Amino acid sequence: MFKKIFLKALVFIVAFFVILFIAMSIANSPTYAWRVLRYFESDTQDYKVFPERVIENGENFSVIQRGDQGTPYEVEYLYNGETRKEALDELLERTDTRAFLIIKDDQLIFETYLESSRNEINTSFSSAKSFDSALIGAAIADGYIDSVNDPVVKYIPEITGRGLDELTIRDLLLMNSGIEYIHNDEVPFYKHPFGDDAFTYYSPDLRKIALSVQASDTPIGETFRYNNYHPLLEGLIIERVTGMSVAEYLQERFWKPMGAEFPASWSLDSEASGFEKMESGINARVIDYARFGLIFLHNGYWNGAQILPEAWVAESTQPLRPDPRKWELVPSWPGYSRYYTYHWWGLDNPDGTYDFYAHGKYDQIVYIAPRKNVVIVRLGNAPDENVRWPLVLHNIVDQLP
Repeated sequence: MFKKIFLKALVFIVAFFVILFIAMSIANSPTYAWRVLRYFESDTQDYKVFPERVIENGENFSVIQRGDQGTPYEVEYLYNGETRKEALDELLERTDTRAFLIIKDDQLIFETYLESSRNEINTSFSSAKSFDSALIGAAIADGYIDSVNDPVVKYIPEITGRGLDELTIRDLLLMNSGIEYIHNDEVPFYKHPFGDDAFTYYSPDLRKIALSVQASDTPIGETFRYNNYHPLLEGLIIERVTGMSVAEYLQERFWKPMGAEFPASWSLDSEASGFEKMESGINARVIDYARFGLIFLHNGYWNGAQILPEAWVAESTQPLRPDPRKWELVPSWPGYSRYYTYHWWGLDNPDGTYDFYAHGKYDQIVYIAPRKNVVIVRLGNAPDENVRWPLVLHNIVDQLP
């Protein structure tokens, strides 16, 4: 009896996964279906899953001196609505932080690794979007793109006639395009493999799905709505106008000029397509994420060169005042003095200054605080969703001299 029940259950499970595999293959591709079934949830070591394009560093790296400026050893932050104080080292260990460093006044004042090392590669997740923004700024400075206000159809005419003809590059950077996008949070669990979050992460042909975008009922420019098709469209523009792969352009415009200490890579959708995973796929060491942050801390100038125009750094990171947009999915952001501009998140300060940061899944963060001349990088997992890392880092900056 038990054997018959077990066999029936096994047949049912096998049939279910076969049907699911076929359905996902029809919706996208067999490669996509295999990736979803095998990996399903993303992971900080996903650079090992996808093919990659190497980003070479130069012959010499920029030197960051070590210093000691009184790193705080206790942090204060809101936890489930209550103020909590915790030793920094305990917090890092409890939250499965892999790498954490603080640079102040261009000196490395704190650096620690937990079950990790300085040489460990970490996937950026959505922190890559801030790199995408920087590449758009570089392409404008280099004359490849005329203006951030250029219509997207000027560079991607394939989406003409879909209600997106007035869509600008700026709309993509601000996440207010009106392009249709369904988040996993908005649909039942069983629909996740057929949603846009999964499509934009596991699809083996990201160019194809980027070119399939459609307008939603939301007018362009009206509403902030996080959308992973935006960086894909930006990547298409970058490779078309520069004649380079996105990774090569990052290498020549940022990685080498900033004096990266290590080579990096950008994960690709597949070997056949060879398109960078623009939404999430930079793989690098913590110290070089910090160097990227230093470019923005110093208004585009680092390692003896003006790598990015000062005006672009300001435009791409400062809050919109006023910000007339409605906010979907994260309606609390405007009310809590937080903002989003050109793929950078930000926090307003009482004195009128602001901190800004690149932020990826599982709290991969490159945090820049010009008010204290500070860059902080936190990489790892995030097992406690009640720890709001941007607010923790803000508190650490507050305590620095």
